[in-house]
Amino acid sequence: MAGNSSVIEIQLRWGDMDPLNHINNVQFARIFEEARVRSMNQWFDERREFSFFIARQEIEFVAPLLYSEAPATVEVWISRIGEKSFDYGYRLRASTGELSALAETTCTTVDLATGRPTPMPASLTAELRRHAGDEVELRRRR
Repeated sequence: MAGNSSVIEIQLRWGDMDPLNHINNVQFARIFEEARVRSMNQWFDERREFSFFIARQEIEFVAPLLYSEAPATVEVWISRIGEKSFDYGYRLRASTGELSALAETTCTTVDLATGRPTPMPASLTAELRRHAGDEVELRRRR
């Protein structure tokens, strides 16, 4: 577990399954999105003074995720902090504790008036550091 991570419980839905009786790979992005939003709500109050766009997302499927009435869990932390962007790291585990997927999402801070990347405010950087952890252990294709 990353040192300053949050663990978010996510209830799986019966309709998320595919004909092979496991959670469809497309649903993983939704699961990571839900965990990201809940983490942000835990880490920041409503007066956020920044906006960001998702610039990149990488998901590594480790094992099939089977439907269960017990929730899956997503460990969420900040895996990289840059000048205009930062990365979320994730570990998705089945209700049994088995690792199902790893992921990383790059968020770029933007000026909403122009839609262009902008340096992160000091308050954002400081809060992200409170939740910083290791790089995601993704297998690299190269």
